[in-house]
Amino acid sequence: MWAVDAQRRAGLALAAAAVLALALAAWRRRRRQRRSVREVLFFPSRPSCTEELLAEAAGPGAAAQPCPCPLPRGDCSLSRLLRRLLSARRSLEICLFAFSSPQLGRAVQLLHRRGVRVRVVTDAQYMGLRGSQIGRLRHAGIQVRHDQENGYMHHKFAIVDGRMLITGSLNWTTEAIQNNRENVLVVEDAEYVKPFLDEFERIWEEYNPINYRFFSKDNK
Repeated sequence: MWAVDAQRRAGLALAAAAVLALALAAWRRRRRQRRSVREVLFFPSRPSCTEELLAEAAGPGAAAQPCPCPLPRGDCSLSRLLRRLLSARRSLEICLFAFSSPQLGRAVQLLHRRGVRVRVVTDAQYMGLRGSQIGRLRHAGIQVRHDQENGYMHHKFAIVDGRMLITGSLNWTTEAIQNNRENVLVVEDAEYVKPFLDEFERIWEEYNPINYRFFSKDNK
């Protein structure tokens, strides 16, 4: 009897060890598959057509037609930035000094139409310049708030789904993307994402339209 019990316990121990090994292997596999994003992008971005990428993001019901432009198709800093933005599923916070890139503007509108909550903070002086995407975003129904300060709202960052930070020297303008020496850091790390998200929320409340001042105190 004792020998039978010992064999049974040994069998149970072996089975438990096998289950533990399988669980550990599955955990390691999931961890490899879901590694935190760490990416650095440098600009200027080489010329590349992004129409296929944007058409794919528009969804299966969108009318996709081959782009006749002569630009090469391929990976570049702009396309990688677009992919990071288009990965949003729940929310996108954007805090930008200048925003005039048509490709990035279309990506943001696509996310809005897909049901992603998009909020934009920008600089009052630069949002009215010719070519700015801010008017188009507002027309599409996207929430936009701006400063009323003497200084510039000079931040340049975005937060995807509250977990991925996109920040750097790049203004989202065609000039900066195509001609300037710029950098963008993309990172999934709560230690860095949280301060930027807190800053966005602080500015968002500060720039609430109920706080706008259309006349100075001296003119009252």
